[in-house]
Amino acid sequence: MTDRTPTSDKLQIITHGCRLNSYESEVMRDHAEAAGLSDAVIINTCAVTAEAVRQARQSIRRARRDNPDAPIIVTGCAAQIDPTQFAEMPEVTRVIGNHEKMKAETFTSTHLMDAPEKVSVDDIMTVRETAGHLVDGLDGRARAFVHVQNGCDHRCTFCIIPYGRGNSRSVPAGEVVDQVKRLVARGHKEVVLTGVDLTSWGGDLPNTPPLGNLVARILKLVPDLPLLRLSSIDAIEMDDALFELAVSEPRFAPYLHISLQHGDPMILKRMKRRHSREDAIELTSKLKAARPDIAFGADLIAGFPTETEEMFENSVSLIEACDLSFVHVFPYSSREGTPAAKMPQLERKIVKERAARLREAANAALERHLKKHVGEVRRVLVEAGGQGRLADFTPVTGLPDALPHGEFADIRITGHTDGRLTGVIQ
Repeated sequence: MTDRTPTSDKLQIITHGCRLNSYESEVMRDHAEAAGLSDAVIINTCAVTAEAVRQARQSIRRARRDNPDAPIIVTGCAAQIDPTQFAEMPEVTRVIGNHEKMKAETFTSTHLMDAPEKVSVDDIMTVRETAGHLVDGLDGRARAFVHVQNGCDHRCTFCIIPYGRGNSRSVPAGEVVDQVKRLVARGHKEVVLTGVDLTSWGGDLPNTPPLGNLVARILKLVPDLPLLRLSSIDAIEMDDALFELAVSEPRFAPYLHISLQHGDPMILKRMKRRHSREDAIELTSKLKAARPDIAFGADLIAGFPTETEEMFENSVSLIEACDLSFVHVFPYSSREGTPAAKMPQLERKIVKERAARLREAANAALERHLKKHVGEVRRVLVEAGGQGRLADFTPVTGLPDALPHGEFADIRITGHTDGRLTGVIQ
């Protein structure tokens, strides 16, 4: 995902990658504008795959062509992991790290534009705290995102992100609640809790409260919040309190994006995932039995090193076994510095072919999910451009332009097209 967000007449922020990056871009926008930074381009990079890094470099070159005289500031995970490769690009003015980009003082002229060195990137592994940042929601978005956790303590063999984000650290619950209250007071009807490894929230706080405690506290202390959503969860880290809220609390969105990655027991072990295939199936089955309207999404990687045809088919069958409706398919991409990069690699032709087949299965699952909704009357959160989403994250298209952006509307679902529901206002 790449967002090009002009935040004033001259300041631009280009965001690659995850929702957390989008949130952090809003924090940078506030800091940069408060510091009077203008006529600059800030590029917030992603490092999840080698392709993401390539796209970041391409974005930098394009930004220079479009803004020949503007300072170009590069940050994000790719810049944190390998600042030298970006500093060596002639288009780049400054490179700042993931920790530095969240500090207001970074964007003053003394620290940023007048700094003697091109690179300002500290060792992310030494960072022990993460602060809550008060933002008024993502620019132009119907739902608001709240950053509650950063970093990751796990070391999946395919993943480079811990080296861009550091170890897990949590925003204290009181700061999170204050931010949610602020967003609801400004009229936001849906709030999404986001983080790198969201279900590890609380592990570094006094008494190590689980994520379910935070969710319960938000729902209790912000009674005017209509809908609370989680960005993603780890299948093995869902605590009992969180499970109970997910199946019994009407204001908890009936949708969970679960970090699965694969459906084969041996590949999961080689990925160093902490859940088994059976764990994933058991969790989704229990959730569905207790709350039939809940929907699931997941990330699945095709073509992981050593993956046989039989192992791959276990990922295909996991879609139905876990009743997944929204599947993000990633062809495996080797990342230098990860253990998986040293494993026996598959031919790219095989990786691409399996990814295509996995997408076919994912598309069929989405089709089944959409058909289930036809004929229902459901509430949709209206987004820009005639778009919207149901509480279970199902996208809707063709809404009247006159509907107020960021508000709820009831629609009767009449059909679906191109992976989205269509309907008429009730």
